[in-house]
Amino acid sequence: MGNIQIIIPMIAYLTLMLYIAYRSNKVAIQTEGKGFLQEYFIGGRSMGGFVLAMTLIATYTSASSFIGGPGVAYKLGLGWVLLAMIQVPTAFITLGVLGKKFAIISRKIEAVTVTEYLRARYKSDAVVILSSIAILIFFSAAMIAQFVGGARLFQTVTGYPYIVGLIIFGITVIIYTAVGGFRAVALTDAIQGIVMVFATIFLFFAVIKTGGGLENIMDSLYQINPAALTPDSGGAIAKPFILSFWILVGFAVLGLPQTTIRCMGFKDSKSLHNAMIIGTIVVGFLMLGMHLIGVLGSVIVPNIEVGDLAVPTITLKVLHPVLAGIFIAGPLAAIMSTVDSMLILSAATIIKDLYINYGGKDISSKRISKLSFYTTAVLGIIVFLLSIKPPELLVWINLFAFGGLEAAFLWPTLLGLYWKRGNATGALLSMATGIAAYFYFTIQKVKWLGMHQIVPTVLISLLAFIIGSYIGKKNDEDTIKLFFG
Repeated sequence: MGNIQIIIPMIAYLTLMLYIAYRSNKVAIQTEGKGFLQEYFIGGRSMGGFVLAMTLIATYTSASSFIGGPGVAYKLGLGWVLLAMIQVPTAFITLGVLGKKFAIISRKIEAVTVTEYLRARYKSDAVVILSSIAILIFFSAAMIAQFVGGARLFQTVTGYPYIVGLIIFGITVIIYTAVGGFRAVALTDAIQGIVMVFATIFLFFAVIKTGGGLENIMDSLYQINPAALTPDSGGAIAKPFILSFWILVGFAVLGLPQTTIRCMGFKDSKSLHNAMIIGTIVVGFLMLGMHLIGVLGSVIVPNIEVGDLAVPTITLKVLHPVLAGIFIAGPLAAIMSTVDSMLILSAATIIKDLYINYGGKDISSKRISKLSFYTTAVLGIIVFLLSIKPPELLVWINLFAFGGLEAAFLWPTLLGLYWKRGNATGALLSMATGIAAYFYFTIQKVKWLGMHQIVPTVLISLLAFIIGSYIGKKNDEDTIKLFFG
């Protein structure tokens, strides 16, 4: 039976998320027409610096960052911590490169999704449809990883079966996202970001205390597995693979729609600049803290077979049940904040990018509200059903989804903002070849020069974008004026 001291704090936390969704829904239903779409899918573009930083971080950090990644670090050692730290400049890169111009353009065209930006930039139905399909496919894969992570977390810390955790976690996330929309997602993300920080602090120091101090733990780790203290984990992590992570979780994050859309929702330039600083500091702290917990915890709780169970098991070992129930909300928050962002963006893709633009232009505000709610709920239920039989390691599913989104969106998003010559032909070729190449390299397990599949993928998609832009039709004057005037 589950431990009631652990369950009560977790239930209280989930209840708070539902209350925020209820309050956010009262704001959304007071708006009409385009106002509802702006409010439900982008929060009325009103995020301040702190909320922007936290929602960006909470969206980016996920089951992979709090469970999957530390689970791999538990197995491989400090080499995986090195890889994780490549993610430190994520917020700075995303907001610094895309933030201001993306916000200006999205306000001009009243865009609430990345696909709407692509529609305005390239004026191509093929680009819109392909980008929408890519979002739905890769977001589904990523959300499955998060649902499985949340359910496994619940299973490990409470002792209840996996399916019980999946039902409780799934219902909570689906309801508060469907009811509250983007504002609920942003507010809960801000709270979840704070919870993640405090959970990391308490858990890190509890691990060190339980292990008799950092020096003692490192000495024990050296005796048990000296390879865990090397940068490449004794050859388990190839150096080219480490270098390729600078693309996968570094530069190419500019192609992730779930973080890119945050650039549409901030209030002003001051908010943007504050978020760049806050976000960089917090991401660095979370990545270093959680992955070190995985490494250090391998000494305290050895021989955990499934890496994804490492952090929950370590938490139960080093914390009192009540504290475990409170601070297990850290990884739970990371998971929920990623799911809700992908869920709301997937719903926006179906409602705004496909339904309204291809047949529902005169739809009433009341019907938009209902469709948004039901679409979000149905998408959540589908992902829930696909999560019933879980895979073993979440981190690889998450990285696959990351790479697929980057393959599709990196160059059409980035070069669309900064290269006048870029056109619909280039964008379409880039997306099609990028997705095809990524699937081929991943399925065939091709590793060019030992690097991750994303490296040759982004090179091929870049070449396709350039060739397509030179052979395709030039952009019209209105598009040039809108984006570069």
